[in-house]
Amino acid sequence: MGCLGLIRSSWGANLQVTVLLPDGHPLGGVVVTAHPATGPSHPAPPVAAVMDQVNRAFSPDLLVIPLESSVSFPNSDSVSHQIYSFSLPKRFQLPLYRGKPYPPVIFDQPGLVTLGCNIHDEMLAYVIVTDAPFFGRTNTTGAWSADVPGGGYRVSIWHPRLREDAKDLQGELTVTDIDGGNLTLHLAKPLKPASLEGRPHSWVSY
Repeated sequence: MGCLGLIRSSWGANLQVTVLLPDGHPLGGVVVTAHPATGPSHPAPPVAAVMDQVNRAFSPDLLVIPLESSVSFPNSDSVSHQIYSFSLPKRFQLPLYRGKPYPPVIFDQPGLVTLGCNIHDEMLAYVIVTDAPFFGRTNTTGAWSADVPGGGYRVSIWHPRLREDAKDLQGELTVTDIDGGNLTLHLAKPLKPASLEGRPHSWVSY
């Protein structure tokens, strides 16, 4: 599902985050980022990611990448596409093309980047650019975990259909080498309706 993260097995403390819907059911596909609560925070190393275009849809339709990472946008579709972003962290446009992509796009500012196609309005994707050292997406049980150094952490979550206030989408916890650390975020409000009907997305089914 386009999930990238940094896991170092040499660290003995385990950080686990669980996200639940108002009815108690797990919410998968949630983007989770974890920063140290105090002291310097160093982003994960940049990566080279790929977001293809297949059957008039982005594949994957959500990427989570560290700062300074690059993303290639090949078009494996049978029709041409014109990819664009008007988002402040990264504004760009790839004029109409098929097949071989333009040079990779470098994402050098943290934040949410929303992608579309000027030709096909139903195409929608997101790139989350993070300066967090630990990040990923929750699985079908609503959980995400990583091995981290012991200490305090500030955790934030994001999902395209969340309607919570910003303060409800974050929490703090202490992770110890012996017991690890667990944080459960229980949403108070139901998800927003899917933004585009008739087109499956990795976040729509939850």
